[in-house]
Amino acid sequence: MSTHAPRLDYFRQSADLSKKYMDFGMAFRMDKTLALLVDIRASQLNRCAFCLDMHVKQAKIHGERELRLHHVAIWRESPQFTPKERAALAWTELLTRIPPEGVSDAAYAEVREHFPDEELSELTWRVAAINGWNRMNVAFRNVPGSLDKMFGLDKAELA
Repeated sequence: MSTHAPRLDYFRQSADLSKKYMDFGMAFRMDKTLALLVDIRASQLNRCAFCLDMHVKQAKIHGERELRLHHVAIWRESPQFTPKERAALAWTELLTRIPPEGVSDAAYAEVREHFPDEELSELTWRVAAINGWNRMNVAFRNVPGSLDKMFGLDKAELA
């Protein structure tokens, strides 16, 4: 467990930008279950404790099964996910850790099998959005669970 204190409150220091970014994050129309899986996987990869804590709690409140939450880290080996969810998780991993050669035609073709144009565009924006939040919260070391009451995440009963 990290004993580091949080750094500056970026949300307060850049209140207008933070609100606009939050509004952007609220504009997504994609399936909530899929969105949370994307958020959880990117947060795991980016080692963002604050976001991972938040999105696991949101998923629990949304009705996600605990076994699936535990299996997000091992989604490739787990039978818990649909082909569409697998494609989204693969796309999330690829765009979170873009390889030196970029996004291959094969990877693009694979995700296209499950996502029509508008859905793929929104999925890609979702990955970009969570990666941005991860970077802010990792940089400023926001404490996991510190905003649970404000966001209603205490309802997840995962203290």
